[in-house]
Amino acid sequence: MRPAKLLLTLLPTVLAVLPAGLYAQRTVKPVLHGRHWVAITGKPLAATAGAMMFQRGGNAVDAACAMLGATSTMWDVLGWGGETQALIYNPKSGEVIGINALGVAPSGATVAFYREEGYDYPPALGPLSAVTPGTPGGLMVMLAEWGTLSLKHVLEPSIQMADGYPIEAAGANSIERNKSRIAEWPYSAAVYLTHPGEEREAPYAGEIFRQPDLAETLRKLVEAEEQALAAGASRREAIYAAYDRFYSGDIAQEFVRGAREQGGLVMMEDLANWQVYIEEPVVTAYKDIEVYKLTAWVQGPVLLQALNILENFDLKSMGYNSARYIHTLYQAMNLAFADRDFYYGDPYFPPEEPIEGLLSKEYARERAELINWEGNDADIGPGDPYPFQDGRNPFLDHLQQWESRWPPARDATSAALGEIEEAFHMGTTSIQAADEEGWVVSVTPSGAWIPAVIAGRTGVGMSQRAQSFVLDPAENPYNVIEPGKRPRATLTPTIALKDGKPFLSVAVQGGDTQDQNTLQFILNVVEFGMNVQQAVEAANFNSYQMRNSFRDHASIPGRLLLNEAVPAWVRAELSEMGYSLTFAARTSGPLNAIVFDWEHGSFWGGSSDYGEDYGIAW
Repeated sequence: MRPAKLLLTLLPTVLAVLPAGLYAQRTVKPVLHGRHWVAITGKPLAATAGAMMFQRGGNAVDAACAMLGATSTMWDVLGWGGETQALIYNPKSGEVIGINALGVAPSGATVAFYREEGYDYPPALGPLSAVTPGTPGGLMVMLAEWGTLSLKHVLEPSIQMADGYPIEAAGANSIERNKSRIAEWPYSAAVYLTHPGEEREAPYAGEIFRQPDLAETLRKLVEAEEQALAAGASRREAIYAAYDRFYSGDIAQEFVRGAREQGGLVMMEDLANWQVYIEEPVVTAYKDIEVYKLTAWVQGPVLLQALNILENFDLKSMGYNSARYIHTLYQAMNLAFADRDFYYGDPYFPPEEPIEGLLSKEYARERAELINWEGNDADIGPGDPYPFQDGRNPFLDHLQQWESRWPPARDATSAALGEIEEAFHMGTTSIQAADEEGWVVSVTPSGAWIPAVIAGRTGVGMSQRAQSFVLDPAENPYNVIEPGKRPRATLTPTIALKDGKPFLSVAVQGGDTQDQNTLQFILNVVEFGMNVQQAVEAANFNSYQMRNSFRDHASIPGRLLLNEAVPAWVRAELSEMGYSLTFAARTSGPLNAIVFDWEHGSFWGGSSDYGEDYGIAW
């Protein structure tokens, strides 16, 4: 098949709004140019796993699944018991498909239970922070429905790594930092703490890190597939036989036994009743591109809301990272995130989220009119989207009492600020894959990061995502914990189309900062003409005004993270507008992205210099 053609053309007028030399600037990493395929993810070894699938003749779905398995095996920012969120562009149908493989609250996970245990929110760590594992199911559903290779081939890199791989410094040092918590859980200690009783109990960077229980679990999945094939099953049916073994067979039994032994709530029926949802994404048009996101069980629509608000302003004329530009984006994000904090939740549970009203262009114009151009509005709250979908808000009583300072905001002198800011960036990695046939995959998997509670002899860590629920309906009536329900998570892949063809694909780790950095990446490309590598390394900024989705759900109104390159006069203007400024050398977040060059039939891949993200193209 003829290689896909793509590219982002630069209009001469764009150059006028760029700082001197920006268009020609050198990036820390080069653009990844590929003709046949591109594979990018959070770890170099995992990117290699994706490349191995392409070399086998697999497509982008096969490669994405192999990268998902490999990154999960490496533990640093996610594990096998976490959750997977994906968008897939199917070139045969021309559609973008959503994958919802987020776990659910287990039996017994009720508001009353957590209140009786003395919690204001479900805890951030430990067995009571767990939802059911979603990543194994998400991987197998994607592979069965749209991949081409066997589960055996796709899991081969993960199995080899579980048998032993040289652990990277980031993961090894994370284990050492968290060793006191890890020691509380016997199965975790047996895996993570390779030098018990020594001064350093964690593995050393480069040490061969072995996970025999996980390797055995993955081999059991392959065994189930091979037995089904031997019995005459199709490739698809055989992969689902492995799925069944994980969620209702002997793997599930050991997972539940090990979880409950350590105080977890997961029951066999929680695993057996859970399912992956194949969904229609939500979409908005920004200028001449269509931007697709997963719906309100994650924060994805917040990006679409922000784009709808920002469409009312001439961003290009403001100038890249001018004080007015930064202020405009900050205020637009505050408006969108305030809606997220009140209206987003699991769409498979009542009440029904007002997504039509939230994504209405008319509602966005109403929200845009609330922007205070003189300074930061620390008290901005959610709006009422119901009139924009011909409905009446059933929670006007909560809305009228809701304050942007729920829970109490932290001031800039609080000793806990560093911990709160850290909570905005919890866990996660991202995966990008595309091939010459036209398949595009964007994934933001997460959960079961270090320190995870490993469930028995499965080698599978438990997710910590229950902490994203709330216990008080006055805070968010759509996201109150109950058994079988998904928490409103932060994970948020993106695919954009232009003229009916893929234009860009992007994802980033970083909790509540994910859609902030993705928004700026899109604007860097669309408004300021940056190429993909410039856009993923660019000097982004982050707000901490929204309620973070972890731990105590705190917010820091007016807190603004700027890149150290932002000039003094911009800093001074922002300070006068009421912002509390902090600075960092790299602020893009670990963005991974692909831009499609239809003119030349090639891919432009970008992987930021923020973390350990790495890509390979051919």
